[in-house]
Amino acid sequence: MSAVDPGKGAPVNDTPATSAAPVAPLIEARGLRKHFERPRRFLAKAAAPLRAVDGVDLQIAPGETLGLVGESGCGKSTTGRLLLRLIEPSGGTILHHGEDITQLGVAAMRSKRRAMQIVFQDPYGSLNPRMRVGDIITEPLVIHDVGDARSRAARVRQLLDLVSLPASALQRYPHEFSGGQRQRIGIARALALEPEFIVADEAVSALDVSVQAQVINLMRELQRDLKLTYLFISHNLAVVRNISDRVAVMYLGRIVEVAPADALFARPLHPYTQSLLAALPSDHPSQRKTGLALRGDMPNPDTIGTGCRFASRCPHVQPRCQTDDPVLRGDTHQVACLRVADGTLTA
Repeated sequence: MSAVDPGKGAPVNDTPATSAAPVAPLIEARGLRKHFERPRRFLAKAAAPLRAVDGVDLQIAPGETLGLVGESGCGKSTTGRLLLRLIEPSGGTILHHGEDITQLGVAAMRSKRRAMQIVFQDPYGSLNPRMRVGDIITEPLVIHDVGDARSRAARVRQLLDLVSLPASALQRYPHEFSGGQRQRIGIARALALEPEFIVADEAVSALDVSVQAQVINLMRELQRDLKLTYLFISHNLAVVRNISDRVAVMYLGRIVEVAPADALFARPLHPYTQSLLAALPSDHPSQRKTGLALRGDMPNPDTIGTGCRFASRCPHVQPRCQTDDPVLRGDTHQVACLRVADGTLTA
């Protein structure tokens, strides 16, 4: 898996962004925000909230895999947890089949969670080391009062078979398995309630490369057989390109580019995306990369002001970038960049 060098392309039209999905989205976020309050120190002025996610618009179609990429600290994992309401948003709306789940009460949201699950990054830390695998996978069925003891046992055996683990795993503990096997257990637990939407939060980043490929292939097979929809969060662009239908690029709490995976890797438009792809290693020395590597670190969210958030690191920055805040524009290939919008910057 390798990145394709950026090629030449035309600028996008300066028109409001529209959905790239051909059907009504399964999951949609509109203006999603999460600002974390900071503890106030004694006799100190109250600190401004941490703007982890600050106005995210996303649509995920049924059966689609949307990859979400960006540097550590950009808000990817927070976005995934917000979509499931594992943490409460500070603003915006989250729609599931058109229903705003931010307005649901505790009981209604508990029922809704059967359709939306998560696979965590750490396949060991996410499993209770004191519980046997059979009990770990059965737990969601017990919590949601699904079936009786016999039907639950049958369902757990079916799930183990789905993730290619032997029935003998039922009586073993998480520490007796490899990292890849533990992640398969986590996937089986996520599938227990027959969800339609799964957030995979860095689900393969802690695994060896060969094991990553096995788990990704498993996830693709499950998606095909069970009609699943994924939000696949990762900082590994090569993995994201392999599994995703579309890719959203996130920077400092905002989405800066969204496009079909092949189009984004072949013709990235935003300078941040171009820099990310330029930093990828080539398969062969003769394959030279174009574009500039990122300079400096991602700014502290406390310093967010007016204008483009990427301006402090952008090789194409202009004075207006310091004052005008770009929004996503385009059709199937959307980008938030002032210079791309007016045609003065292309891939």
